[in-house]
Amino acid sequence: THEELCRFIARESESVVVSVGYRLAPEHKYPAAYEDCLSATLHFLQHLQHYGVDPARVTVCGDSAGGNLAAAVSQTLAGRSDLPRLRAQILIYPGLQALDFNLPSYQQNRGVPLLFRERAAFYILQYLNGNAAKLEEVLEGSHIPVDIKLKYKKWVSPD
Repeated sequence: THEELCRFIARESESVVVSVGYRLAPEHKYPAAYEDCLSATLHFLQHLQHYGVDPARVTVCGDSAGGNLAAAVSQTLAGRSDLPRLRAQILIYPGLQALDFNLPSYQQNRGVPLLFRERAAFYILQYLNGNAAKLEEVLEGSHIPVDIKLKYKKWVSPD
């Protein structure tokens, strides 16, 4: 689905673009997609010379679930001293949190096509465990214990 866009980016930026075909939910639950992306990124970083890539110019990018995966891979590699550091991460409408589907952005965009609030929650449940039976609890916010909500309030809150 992204081949044409990747070719365009490669051509216009005169860069090497590697598009990872990772395993998809619900057939392949978390962490399958993450492991695929991390494995591909590690392989690429370990063989940059083979691909003629400057180690100081490697960026990861992803949209939607791929944005989530790009962020996760970036965080995993951030402390590695045995590999070239990533120059940047580009996250295009990434799914980055599943703690609270009642934050202002979810409320403001709840009816905006393509990814309605309910659909976002459904897909996250599919990604995590392949079961959307708890969709209403997730939308209400009752899927997270109060102590966890308090712990992460600094990062996930309307304030």
